Amino acid sequence: MEIERKFLMEQKPQGLPILEQAVVYQGYLCTKPTVRIRKKQVANNAPTFRLCIKGKGTLCRTEVETDLTEQQFTELCGLLSREMVRKDHTVYALPKGKKLEYSVVDSGKPTSFCYAEVEFSSKEDANAFIPPEFLGREVTEVSGFTMSDYWEKTSKLSDKD
Repeated sequence: MEIERKFLMEQKPQGLPILEQAVVYQGYLCTKPTVRIRKKQVANNAPTFRLCIKGKGTLCRTEVETDLTEQQFTELCGLLSREMVRKDHTVYALPKGKKLEYSVVDSGKPTSFCYAEVEFSSKEDANAFIPPEFLGREVTEVSGFTMSDYWEKTSKLSDKD
């Protein structure tokens, strides 16, 4: 089960300890349900490859992930309808052991945007979280703000080219 709150952000958080920085590429084999493949490259480490399936929902939803080999990932890339989305991903430490996952999506493209997610161990924990002001507009329960929604929107744009 994935339990997370999402926020649109204008800029990177300032003054928070950085736990990890990575470049992530992800593509969608299907958006309903969400079936995604992802390559994550953390500096000085070998890339990791994952398959993720997500169910319906906003704050809470089923999420099943499994590791892929590089060959499996490459074969699945051949099934994608367009180029992968790039995310410049940074994980920051928040108080009380929480982590803020901040991403710049498709930097330099007209569709680029920034968002953050905070994951929780329970729905009660998520509802009790008081977001710091720098997190910006919360979009957890707003339709159209998932990465699979972004994939669909930008796929339609690339179809017009």
